[in-house]
Amino acid sequence: MKRFKTIFMLLSAMLVWAMPKAALADAFCEWYLPNIHGKSLTTPVGWGAAYGSFFAGIGGTDPAPYADKGDGALGFGIGVGNPVKNLGLQVSIASLDLSSWDRYALNLKVHRYLGASNSIAIGVENLTIQDSSSPTDSDASYFIVYSQGVQDCGVINRKTNKTKLHYSIGIGNGRFRDKSQYDIDAGKGKHGTTIFGNVAYELFNELNVICDWNGVNLNAGISKAISLGDKSAMVVTVGVADLTDNSGDGARLIGGVGAGIML
Repeated sequence: MKRFKTIFMLLSAMLVWAMPKAALADAFCEWYLPNIHGKSLTTPVGWGAAYGSFFAGIGGTDPAPYADKGDGALGFGIGVGNPVKNLGLQVSIASLDLSSWDRYALNLKVHRYLGASNSIAIGVENLTIQDSSSPTDSDASYFIVYSQGVQDCGVINRKTNKTKLHYSIGIGNGRFRDKSQYDIDAGKGKHGTTIFGNVAYELFNELNVICDWNGVNLNAGISKAISLGDKSAMVVTVGVADLTDNSGDGARLIGGVGAGIML
């Protein structure tokens, strides 16, 4: 399955709800925590799964870059540790090929909550698990990212006591820097910016509108989380990727759905 990199990051970003409120409400009641909606489309965030949580989801794009048909990914993972007191560890596995089920990737993220809705993470995506007869173009990508839930009084939702405005900025190699061979052949250059980031803002106490730059292109969309209790939630994300001609062969639809539960 080629052109997989953007698909999986949509899935990864969507699967993690920022901070289970049951774990942090008492410890940080003086600060406004991030809201529960998704905060990125194709880029990592500094928050992550922890506290003995499990998540799963599916995402896709139509069409895939430089193709006339869609592409998709399926994944699941766990979050352990305590990022408030020490560190949280998020581990996920994704299927790289939903037709043959013979290509998989391991993804790791270590994250630390810094207080006042700040968090930082380091990680790696697409550590491929496969045999030599099933090659893939999903190279490993290492990154570090910082995320902030803005504390200004003008962006606080007084009904939920959560901040409406969130942003992340990070740096990475792999898909955050290197363009595909298709882009190179199309004369779009070999490298992107290496720097990536995202901004998410809550509208009408219902959903987040999101814009992110993944190092090679701009993407925009919305994300809606549905709380299923203090320890579980479902997230639906839809958007449009490759909004500039910096990479790819045109704008395309992306979307996915995921759910998580803290055990």
